[in-house]
Formats: sequence, C-alpha cells, structure tokens
Amino acid sequence: MAATKRPGAESIATRGWLASHKWLLARRASQLGVLALFLLGPLAGVWLVKGNLNFSYTLGVLPLTDPYVLLQGLVAGHAPESRALVGAAIVLAFYFLVGGRVYCSWVCPVNPVADFAAWLRRRLRISRSVYIARSVRYWLLGATLVLAGATGTIVWELVNPVSMLHRGLIFGIGAAWVVVLAVFLFDLLFALHGWCGHVCPVGAFYGLLGRKSPVRVTAARRAACNDCMDCYAVCPEMHVLRPALKGAAQGLGPVILSPDCTNCGRCIDVCAKEVFRFGLRYDDREDVPAAGPFGPAGTPATARSERG
Repeated sequence: MAATKRPGAESIATRGWLASHKWLLARRASQLGVLALFLLGPLAGVWLVKGNLNFSYTLGVLPLTDPYVLLQGLVAGHAPESRALVGAAIVLAFYFLVGGRVYCSWVCPVNPVADFAAWLRRRLRISRSVYIARSVRYWLLGATLVLAGATGTIVWELVNPVSMLHRGLIFGIGAAWVVVLAVFLFDLLFALHGWCGHVCPVGAFYGLLGRKSPVRVTAARRAACNDCMDCYAVCPEMHVLRPALKGAAQGLGPVILSPDCTNCGRCIDVCAKEVFRFGLRYDDREDVPAAGPFGPAGTPATARSERG
C-alpha cells in the first residue's frame, strides 16, 4: 500500500539501491573515517591525529579546535593558546563554506544513533511525538554559555552526549553509554528527531555559523515533484523542505536557505524524480521538465530553464 511503503522504495525501483543511498553511504564513510583517524593512534600506534573533536593535532602540524568549546572557554574566563585560536579559525572557515550543520550529519558521532532511532520509529510505526519548540536548542545554547561564565569551567562538556560518545569511543565508553542510550530512547519513544532537531546546542551553534553558507541543497526540479512525501519522511529537519518545494507561487526560489538544513543529502537519495541536488545559495535557477524538445508553449526547454 502506498501509505505504508518505505521511503525511497520508488527511487530504488527506478534508480537502483546504490543511487538511492549514495549520500547516506558517503556520510557514514565520513563519520567512520573521522573516528578511524582518532582511533589509529590508541589502537595501532599510528598517530595521524591526536586528541578528540574538541581539539586535535593532525600530523603534528594542523590544529583543529571546536569553536563552540573555545567560546565556552572564553566565557569561562580562560585565555586560549594561539594554536587553539588558529584551529578554531580553520574550523569556522570550513563550516561556514560547506554549511554549518554539515558537522551534525557528516561528523557528529551521535548522528548515526539519532538516525537509527528515526529509522526504527518508522519500522515500528511509532507516530506519537511530544511537541518541543525548535527554539529550545538556542535557549540551551545560551544556557551553556551562562553556566560557563557562572562556574568558570566548560561544564556542558562534562555531559554533552557528542563529546562523551566521541571520548568514550576513543578512550573507553564508561558511563557515556547511559547518556547515548538516553538520547536514543528519547528520539525513539518521545520525539521524532528530538535531540538533534530540537535540543542539541551543538547543532544550534553550527546552525548559526552556517546561516550564510554558500553550499545548499536545491529543489531545482521541483516542477517534477509528485508529492510522494518520501523526502519529508527521511529529512531530520522536514520544515526546511516546503519553502523550496512549494514556494514558487510566493516567489520563493528552489534553494533551501534555512540554517536548520544539515546538508545530509537524504532528500536527494530518496527522490525518484531527482528533484533535489547540491548547489549554491546564489543559484536560484529552476530546471523545468520538458514535454519533448520544446516546452508546452513551444519554447526550447533549455532556454526556459536558464531564465528560471
């Protein structure tokens, strides 16, 4: 039945399994690759990267600093070393260019946990979800900075599931599994995409960083959309889709401009009509499907596409 078909089934049938999971596989490879670089030292004695996601050295030369952790340290009154500042500048520049919340979908170790919870919800047909305003994550972001200033420490990092899981995977999981299990159960039983989409202050920080990022997903072929809703089913921030897909009548372009978008590419994967693709925020052109070599009014399709 159409109402119960799995998201992406039509895409798999028309484009094949690999094309329908291309960006998901790329993300998992990225997440595992980042983790492997950190694990090579402790497990194999090959120290390509030393440290963790908060601060690391690559090949003993390149410093990389989590700018959110650095900001907490500054608010707490700690003066960072110059290499920490250089590392934060590198990370800030990178995530500004590619989209701030790319961190959430391509690097963060909690993302596979949240994705698995969302997948299991669909399989178990759990539809009930408590309402949590998306502004909560921004309030929590502010609260972590207030706590840092009040305590003089980066206290949030002691309980941050992202930091705890990454440190645990490298140095031993310890009590981190309790926090990760809590995130999983919260997403599975109480709120769809609850942690990443509504609560996590790390995502809020990188969302603010990427508000003007040039790399975006665009619904360039939105005229071909058949309202199958598969993209909505898999998108962790489904509210970002509608303006790009259905905003033509309001003069809205096909580019997804919301900073909440994680550039995960799942909408690209599951769309049998290939409505979505990666592009730039400045490219508002729309690819109009042709009904043959000429459009319905006798205008060459390529010319109409260039005019958008």
